[in-house]
Order: sequence, then structure tokens, then C-alpha cells
Amino acid sequence: MNPDLLILAMDHRDSLLRDLYGIDGDPTGEQLARISAHKGLVFDGLLRAIEDGVDISRVGVLVDERYGAAVAVRAREAGIDLAMPIERSGEPLFLLDYGTFGDGEWMRHVEAFAPDQVKVLVRDNPNGSFNRLLQFDRLVTVSNAIRASGRTFLVELLVPATPSQLESVGSDALRYDTELRAGLTVQVIEEMQAEGIEPDIWKVEGLETEQDARTVVSAAQRDGRLQVRCIVLGRDSTQQRLDHWLRVASAVEGFRGFAIGRSIWEKPLADHLAGTASEGELVRRVAESFTHFTRVWES
Repeated sequence: MNPDLLILAMDHRDSLLRDLYGIDGDPTGEQLARISAHKGLVFDGLLRAIEDGVDISRVGVLVDERYGAAVAVRAREAGIDLAMPIERSGEPLFLLDYGTFGDGEWMRHVEAFAPDQVKVLVRDNPNGSFNRLLQFDRLVTVSNAIRASGRTFLVELLVPATPSQLESVGSDALRYDTELRAGLTVQVIEEMQAEGIEPDIWKVEGLETEQDARTVVSAAQRDGRLQVRCIVLGRDSTQQRLDHWLRVASAVEGFRGFAIGRSIWEKPLADHLAGTASEGELVRRVAESFTHFTRVWES
């Protein structure tokens, strides 16, 4: 049985610059150093949680090379499970952050850091209007390359509602999550598998019921894929909503953990940037929040 994997996600790039730092475009050298230092403080919060009793053997960090390379190195040195993204941040269609699909530059970046998991964020909806076949082709290319390298492939799957789907549930996002998203997630997973896209881990949006969670696991593990596992992503949700998603998933065999980011560190970091929270306060609050979600998962 695969062990649980409890990940602090901090690979945010485009949204981080825009929403917290007010940066439009590439940061200056000074800004880059500041952002990297703040990612280091968030990682300090994860280390504090471990010092306070969270089992390091189950802890992971998802961090980018662009602004979090130093964190990736520190994670390796600390013996913490490391996941890193290869997608360009903020793009509706999957693009590589480094290199192209016709060269090996992106894999050289992977090899330089040797992460335990190689992650791709995918936005897809069976009824979406963007070029799904092109995205599938790109995903097949990286799926095959990652498998050939012997590394673990992690797909973070977001299934945003189309306008017509949202209209069908009265423009109620919670009803979309409850009534439609699980079925659409299953459809996307099965279509991606049929194309030859074979992640070892599916990082999916939280499910509202145990039956929905079982249905998603069944899709992920169908046709002999019994070693494939699912983990819950945070989607910048409230603590109450995340607690519910974690309790639902932890009761279903095949869900083996979570990857939560902004819900843990965004408010503490924003307060630090505003001058209302010290570095120590930021670290403490990140540690307490990560520990909270770990305890909920274990309960």
C-alpha cells in the first residue's frame, strides 16, 4: 500500500506575483530575491510543523524552480518528499515552463533537482471549447518521458465549469461541485487514460460525498491501475470546506493524502507583506495550519 503523502503546495507563480505582490510581468532581481525569501519562510513553517510532531516520512513539499529553487534544495537536504511542476504558470492550455515539447530541456531541469514527483497542472472539461486534442498530445509526450525516466508522474486536475454547466445549476458554484464536477472529473480521467496519459498520482479537487470519492478512485484505478492513488487539492478553499473534503477522502481507500497551498500560507504571507505579521508569526501560522489539516486527515 502506498503511504499517505501530505504536501504543502507552494509552486504558485503567476497568481502569486499578481495577487500578493502586485507584479505584472517578470519580477526584477530584487523582487525575485524577496519572493524567494518569502517562499523560504513558508517552508520554515513546514519544518516547524515537523518539529512540533508531524511525521516527516509522510510530509512533502510542492515547489517551483523559478522562485523556489532554494526551497527544493533544502527539502532534499532535510529528507522531505519533493514534487516540482513543469508547466508554465497561468496558461489555460498546458505549456512547458522550460523548453519545448520537441526538445529535452524540460527534462534536464527535472534531472537537475531530481524530484520525487514531476507535476503537471491540467485544466480540462469534456465540454470545454479549448483545444483538448492538442493538450492530450502534449500530455502523452511528457507522460511517456516521465515514465521512461522512472520518475513519478503527478497530474493536478482542475475541471472548471463551462458557462452552460454553471447556468444549469443556477450559477451556484457549490451545486456545480455537488451535482456535476465528480462525473466530469471521472470522464476526463478516463479520456486521458484512453489517450495514453498515465499519472501515478491524481491530484483532484475535493469531493462532496464518499460515493463521489469512490467513483473518482475507481476511474483512476480501472483496468489494473491499482497502484494509482489520488490526493486532495486545496483550491484556496476555507478551512471548513477543506476539513469536509479531507474527511470525505480519508474514508475512501485510494485517496492517500492532500496537497494544500494558499489556504495555509496566503493570509499569513499577505499579513506579513502588509507589515501586520512578523516573520516568526508567518512561520508559526503556517505550521499551525499545516498541522491542523494533517490532524483532520488522520482523524
